[in-house]
Amino acid sequence: KIEAHAAACGLEETTTARPSVKRPLSTSNDDSPLMEVVAKKIKGDGGPDIGKGGLSDKSGSGRTPLAEILRPKDFNAYFGQLSSVGEGTQLRKLLDSDCIPSIILWGPPGCGKTSLANVIANKVKGKSRFVKMSACTCGVSEVREVVKQAKNDQSLLKRNTILFMDEVHRFNKAQQDAFLPHIESGTITFIGATTENPSFSLNAALLSRCRVVVLEKLDGDVMTSIIERALAQNNVKIVDSERTDKSSSSMTKEAVNYLSNIVDGDARSAINTLQILLESRDNRHSSINLLHVKEAAKRSHVLYDRTGDQHYFMASALQKSIRGSDKNAALYWLGRMMKGGEDPTFIARRLVRIASEDVGLGDPTALSLAVAAFQGCQLIGKPECDVLLAQAVVHLARAPKSHEVYHALTAVYQTIDQGELPPVPLQLRNSTSRVTDQLGWGRGYSHNLNDVHNIQYMPDELKGVNFFKRS
Repeated sequence: KIEAHAAACGLEETTTARPSVKRPLSTSNDDSPLMEVVAKKIKGDGGPDIGKGGLSDKSGSGRTPLAEILRPKDFNAYFGQLSSVGEGTQLRKLLDSDCIPSIILWGPPGCGKTSLANVIANKVKGKSRFVKMSACTCGVSEVREVVKQAKNDQSLLKRNTILFMDEVHRFNKAQQDAFLPHIESGTITFIGATTENPSFSLNAALLSRCRVVVLEKLDGDVMTSIIERALAQNNVKIVDSERTDKSSSSMTKEAVNYLSNIVDGDARSAINTLQILLESRDNRHSSINLLHVKEAAKRSHVLYDRTGDQHYFMASALQKSIRGSDKNAALYWLGRMMKGGEDPTFIARRLVRIASEDVGLGDPTALSLAVAAFQGCQLIGKPECDVLLAQAVVHLARAPKSHEVYHALTAVYQTIDQGELPPVPLQLRNSTSRVTDQLGWGRGYSHNLNDVHNIQYMPDELKGVNFFKRS
């Protein structure tokens, strides 16, 4: 390995007697000048050793992220997710008894999926082999190598293998099939982590072999506990106000609370921001206040995915808020979608639908306004179209609502789906030739507006049906 590294760096040692002949490196000669060069190169040209925790190395070379350093090793240091892995839950009992089932961990970024896998890895240390992989950096061939080793361990060492696949949704459904026979046979215990809805991103065969564990976004209290633990491990005290005493490092409660809320339940983001704050201090006894946190934790994005769950969640929230005539909530969800980068024409199309489905005949002008907003979005685009959408949203939320047309149409569809489909009555058919005249098409129909009310328009089988009375 040292020879390969030296060759890559262009450090091959040559003799002075025969400069044209390169002599291979010898790993046994520790006193070689070349070995000293290589050692310095690997160490960083004689730079300082990386401190414990990765925060003492100002050069930044080989720095371990604070989020990785603080990753919990047991449930005592694992915060949140009480409904899924809290004390007394079914999954917690299984984990405590070392009966690890095949599971899919589903939750937003920074909610503790990888940390839970890390807790499991430490629980089974010495009992089972834990293999950590990521679908972002590996393929099916690497999975097959793990399975091959797992079969050997099972037959020779009687040792089970737990395979943790992070970002498993990155595998397409054909690649996911590689896990199926080995989960079913018990060769591996599979733990997958995903931020995408498993119902859409994972194939049904894999879901049938694994239990889906839903991890929720962390709330403010949990985030505060995580930040307090991180500060304690870095010898930073939490104080009520900024200290004048410079003998120890501190962070104000106000700053802690702000950081807990601004990261939107993402523990990784909170710890990364905290690391920036700790490393950017003037000295190790500086105090971190609200202004420092605001500068380091500027919100550059909101959690949103134009093709994932957030897209549909917020579209649903917007429509339900309008239906409930809550203009404040409707405007808020519109803002979330716009800030998340949603296509304005998608929102406008939803508003056109809402104008008929939920407002309907309660305000017939609503449809015209929604269509105008849609056309306006197409004409001027982002970001100027936001006020057009806001005007339409507020108008629809304030408008009186009527489901009369929507329910009547639903009743029509139900009648069509459940019953026979009678033919069009002869008097309603348009006669186009002498033959159709002889067949009676159009006979009995009159264009006289005084007589049109006396004609039967429904088939005989549906005579007297009132779809609006049903609604």
